[in-house]
Amino acid sequence: MLRSDRLLKFLGPGALMIPILGCGGSQHSVDEKYFLIATNIKLPYWEAAGSGLVRAAQMMQVEAHFVGPETYDPKAQQQEFEKVLGQKPTGIMISPADPELMKADIDRAIGQGIPVITIDSDARSSKRLLFIGTDNYTAGQMGGEVLARRLQGKGNVVVFTIPQQANLRERLRGYQDTLSAHPQIKIVETIDMRGDPGTAFDKTVEILAKRAAQVDAFVCLEAVACPEVGEALDRKKADKVVVAMDVEPRTLEWIQKGLIAATIGQKPYTMAYYGLQMLDNLHHHPITPLDANWAQDSFSPIPTIVDTGATLIDKSNVEAFLKARESVTTKK
Repeated sequence: MLRSDRLLKFLGPGALMIPILGCGGSQHSVDEKYFLIATNIKLPYWEAAGSGLVRAAQMMQVEAHFVGPETYDPKAQQQEFEKVLGQKPTGIMISPADPELMKADIDRAIGQGIPVITIDSDARSSKRLLFIGTDNYTAGQMGGEVLARRLQGKGNVVVFTIPQQANLRERLRGYQDTLSAHPQIKIVETIDMRGDPGTAFDKTVEILAKRAAQVDAFVCLEAVACPEVGEALDRKKADKVVVAMDVEPRTLEWIQKGLIAATIGQKPYTMAYYGLQMLDNLHHHPITPLDANWAQDSFSPIPTIVDTGATLIDKSNVEAFLKARESVTTKK
């Protein structure tokens, strides 16, 4: 099911639609309408991005909408993008689940003069103007360093991923390059869990039942797998090294309980917050031609990539992270 035209009701009615009357000479007009398009938008990760979108929209007094499928569904995301194009958007942010599937639509929007930027997951072969998000290769390196330390330089690793997502491929490459310095650590299996947490749980249970002695660690390159890995390990009372991605509530609980060693926290709030500011700036200060190859222009007025950073969260700082997140998400 699509959450078409979802206005982040969890943050209150009208949170993304800010009236412009009485804003004292604002440059914004009532015709401006911005969109963030993602998949799996019910995940806490995307709710954090929604909070950033709301905050930026309130500050700038513009209308912004968060839309997309509630499950991992690249085709539904493409259909949502096409629907958004029909609404004459002022600007679009998208986290493409399948970059190649979205390329033609992104290029079409740019051809219509609509600024498009990618956040969280990039579409490098498209004409998107810039990418805002994690340096995913570096995030993979961070995870690889944790894994190598916890395994003390030796062990077999199972990886859960979604291979078609460019950001996850970059994370895997970061892991692989880091682990190349530790030849006794081997990635023995890479599992495509297709965005389905149930697959991660079932595969972990199967591994623990059939070949627990041959697997020493699990790595998750996206958010929803490792909470299920932790659940399976808890039920089987198994002791394995687990390195997660993102800050799902259950991931943090398993870190507190010692079943997950660490996770790499991204900044989706920052991605959406800064992304809306960039779209607004591109609308009011347009660059021409919009479809120029700005990435290869030494005097481009826009960056190609904005790295929002990543944070290693383990048992030593998980409580501090939870307090900081509560402080941000409870602000109106």
